[in-house]
Amino acid sequence: VLDFDGDVRASAVDNLRREISAVLQIAEGKDEVLVRLESPGGMVHSYGLAASQLRRITSQGVTLTVCVDQVAASGGYMMACIADKIVAAPFAVLGSIGVVAQIPNFHRLLKKNDIDIELLTAGEYKRTLTMFGQNTDGDRAKFQEELEDTHSLFKDFVRDNRRGLDISRVATGEHWYGLRALDLGLVDELMTSDEYLLRRSKEADLFEVSWQVKRTLAERLGLGAEAAMERVVERWFHRGSSRFLQ
Repeated sequence: VLDFDGDVRASAVDNLRREISAVLQIAEGKDEVLVRLESPGGMVHSYGLAASQLRRITSQGVTLTVCVDQVAASGGYMMACIADKIVAAPFAVLGSIGVVAQIPNFHRLLKKNDIDIELLTAGEYKRTLTMFGQNTDGDRAKFQEELEDTHSLFKDFVRDNRRGLDISRVATGEHWYGLRALDLGLVDELMTSDEYLLRRSKEADLFEVSWQVKRTLAERLGLGAEAAMERVVERWFHRGSSRFLQ
C-alpha cells in the first residue's frame, strides 16, 4: 500500500519513485500494489512523470489498483488511469480531463508608469504570451494551439489506458462524483480505500510502504516555514504561464 498526496507540482513524486523502486525489488506477478491517490492536478510535466512512475508497476506485470477517497482530477486522473482497476468513494471527484493556463499581463500598468521591459528572444515562438510585454492576437493563437495540443496528448493518454471509454464525452474538462464516474467508465468500483483494504485483508497480507527521511527538530521547523512559503508560491504559479492539467 502506497500513498500519493499531490500538490500542483506533484512534489511527492520523488518519494513515490523510491517507494515503487523498493516494492519492485520484491514484488511478483501474483502481488498487487494499491496506491491511495489524492490530487486535484497540476503541472503537465510533473504529473506526466508521476504517471510514468506508476507505469513501472504495470510494466513489471504487477497488478496496480488506485483508490480515490476524495479527488483524482486532471493530472490526478492521468495517474489513476494507469491502474488495472480504479476504486473510488461515491462522492470522490474524478475527471477534469482538460488543460488550463492563466497569465496576468502588466503591460498597461508599466506603460502608465513609464516603465519599459526589454524581452530578447531567438526563435519565432521562444516566447508567445508574456506578463510584461504587449501580447498580440497571433501570440494568443499560438498559445491556444499549444494548449490544444497538450489536451490532445492528454486525451490520447487516457484513451490508451481506459479502453472502451467515450473520450469525447469525458474529455470536456468537466468533473464528476464517483457515482456518475462509474456510469461513464472513469472508475471500476465504488467503495472507500478502507473498505477495499478490509476486503483484501481477508485474502492477502497487507504491507504499507513509505519513504521517510529522519529530520532534526530544527529541520522540521524550517520545513514548516518553507511549506507555508511554497503554498504562497503555488498560488502565484496558478496565475502564471505554466500549463496545468485541470
